[in-house]
Amino acid sequence: MTPEELANLVHLRRARDLIDREYAEPLDVPTMAQHALMSPAHFSRQFRAAYGETPYSYLMTRRIERAMALLREGMSVTDACMAVGCTSLGSFSSRFTEVVGETPSAYRSRGHDAVAAMPACVAKVRTRPTRNPPSAPSRIREAGDNAAA
Repeated sequence: MTPEELANLVHLRRARDLIDREYAEPLDVPTMAQHALMSPAHFSRQFRAAYGETPYSYLMTRRIERAMALLREGMSVTDACMAVGCTSLGSFSSRFTEVVGETPSAYRSRGHDAVAAMPACVAKVRTRPTRNPPSAPSRIREAGDNAAA
C-alpha cells in the first residue's frame, strides 16, 4: 500500500469514526467528506471502495444497529427512531425492515433472551445488521436464529 493510500485510509477512518460517534446527529455526505478532507464525490467513492458501502448506507446501518439495542431494552419504536437521529418514522421503519428483515414493532415484541445472556461485546457482533442479498432468509444473525448462517 502506498503512503498516499494509507493517508486516504486515515482520513476515511476519521469520517467513519465521526459517523460512529455522531450517528444521532444530522449528518450528510458533505459534512463527512469535510472531516475526511475530501470532496463529497471523491469521499463517497473512496469510502465505498474501502468499506463496501456508501457513507449514507453506513450511517443508516449504524442507526439501525443502535435502534435494535434500544428496542431490545423495550423503548417504543417512535422513541428509538428519534433517539438514533431519524426524523421520519415511515422512512425509519422501511429502512429497519429492509436491513433487519422484520418491522421494528415485530423485532421489539419478540424475545431476545439469548442476546441478554451474552457478554455485551459478543452481543454487539452477533446482532450487527448486515446487508445481504434479498434472497437471504434473514438479514441479521442473532444467537439461536439461523444457526447455519
